[in-house]
Amino acid sequence: MELQIYIDGKWYPRSEAKVSVFDHGLLYGDGVFEGIRAYDGIVFKLEEHLKRLWESAHTIMLEIPMTPREMEKAVIETLRRNKLTSGYIRLVVTRGTGDLGLSPFLCKKPTVFIITDKIALYPADLYQKGLEIITVPTVRNLPEAVNPSIKSLNYLNNIMAKIEARNGGCMEALMLNHQGYVVECTGDNVFMVKKTGKGSAVKDCTLLTPPSYLGALKGITRDAIIEIARKLKLPFAERILTRHDFFNADEVFLTGTAAEVIPVVKIDGRVVGSGKPGKITKLLLEDFHALVRKDGVRFSL
Repeated sequence: MELQIYIDGKWYPRSEAKVSVFDHGLLYGDGVFEGIRAYDGIVFKLEEHLKRLWESAHTIMLEIPMTPREMEKAVIETLRRNKLTSGYIRLVVTRGTGDLGLSPFLCKKPTVFIITDKIALYPADLYQKGLEIITVPTVRNLPEAVNPSIKSLNYLNNIMAKIEARNGGCMEALMLNHQGYVVECTGDNVFMVKKTGKGSAVKDCTLLTPPSYLGALKGITRDAIIEIARKLKLPFAERILTRHDFFNADEVFLTGTAAEVIPVVKIDGRVVGSGKPGKITKLLLEDFHALVRKDGVRFSL
């Protein structure tokens, strides 16, 4: 069966799902989106994703033409029509059809579409052996320019960094801000673990991640990992961090909706810790996999 795509209140087969070439989401990247995951009949943290979508839209003065509850129902129905209890959800709201000028005020009605499908961002073996990443020349957007907290359709900043990573032989890039501080990766937040005690227990380690005000997206998975760390009584802090800090970390991992939690074992040619996925990373991933199957909106086909 061909995938069914939701567009403005109706569902279309993938081959017939179309938006106008005059849509400002296409012409100018004028719109917002969310990437969401469903796990065994639970849409993980759907309410949090919708809240962030509405916040992004509010900041760019885009009025979403439906309520969060209506959007939730549309997401669930799209999953049902595609017979997916587990999968990836791409929820997009564009400024809508306008003319060839920049003005968003000539776009009379936003366009909403929802795609549900399978996704595998990284090969499965990388979760076992770890990922190698490099720092790239493209810096993260300044919050004073295009604030990275807005999950907008204009992802060229991230795409340029992804291209540079690929050119350097890596699948992911570490991005710095204009001051040279580590911010995040092209589509994932970044964490490090540093041993702060003499033992090997959770309490002898500290979990660190860059603060969002430097230019990092306030990731839903990022927040989930912080929530898990607190329940494990793993000391946690947001801290301004440099590449030097990450080079000398005991563990490094990335988080994101599609990536979930993936270990990093080498940065810019420097081996991280033992060169293998660490104990804390594995523990957090295990607890994350438990969390996604109970925290969200339940549905059935």
